[in-house]
Amino acid sequence: MKEPFVQKANLYLTIPEWEVLDHRLVVGFSTRNGGHSHAPYDTLNFGLHVGDRDTHVMNNRKELGKELNIGMDDWVLGEQVHQAVIQNVSEADKGSGVYSLDTSIANVDGLYTRSPNVLLASVFADCVPVYFFAPKHGLIGIAHAGWKGTVATITAKMIECWVEDELIPVSDIYVVIGPAISKEAYEVDERIITKIDEQLASDERRPYKRTNHGTFQLDLKECNKRQLLKAGIKEEQIQISSYCTATEKELFFSHRREGGKKTGRMIGFIALKNDE
Repeated sequence: MKEPFVQKANLYLTIPEWEVLDHRLVVGFSTRNGGHSHAPYDTLNFGLHVGDRDTHVMNNRKELGKELNIGMDDWVLGEQVHQAVIQNVSEADKGSGVYSLDTSIANVDGLYTRSPNVLLASVFADCVPVYFFAPKHGLIGIAHAGWKGTVATITAKMIECWVEDELIPVSDIYVVIGPAISKEAYEVDERIITKIDEQLASDERRPYKRTNHGTFQLDLKECNKRQLLKAGIKEEQIQISSYCTATEKELFFSHRREGGKKTGRMIGFIALKNDE
């Protein structure tokens, strides 16, 4: 499968195939390079909650906003509590979570909007970023899917919101699963595997592999793809990034790679600009 993400600048990767679907689209996933933060957050950290200086994070966000030509006042971020709550946002929500964690949209891990010039954003350091786009309807979304959000079916719930609440035909929805920790790098215990198994049919191929030392290598990207397929998304309208945040040290931060020690966060983002 072709890699959907292409590095457009030092600061971020983008999805060229989606940009062709609508020239107004701004979409991407940041690298760890080109920013203002010092070690261990060097250098392009977007997380306000990891111990980095707020001034460094603000400078990084300002730098990306300048590159995208979308100012920080137009961004919206959710609290990201590793659950599966989806929120429809609008211009009224601009600025949420940008300058302070306290102003984030509470208890939300998934965001979507029809409003132009609203940049939806979430931060990541191994969890799965899932991007949603219905180009015929001007609808965009992003979800933060760690193992808890995946077990809570956040990806399927986004599709459900679009189909039931926004009346979008499922055949019009495109999805990209972004850079995240790979199956080979993500070992989990049986407690998590039991929760994954609860989602699967008895005859369904397991998205994990047992190791020789009693743990399991879990493919979170594949888990989210299966939710999409079960929700009715056409396989040809689902793309999956091969980038692994844990193994590509020069490009990405990784919570798992650092063994829980302090590290930075990448940012996933999507917006539709006004057609000016």
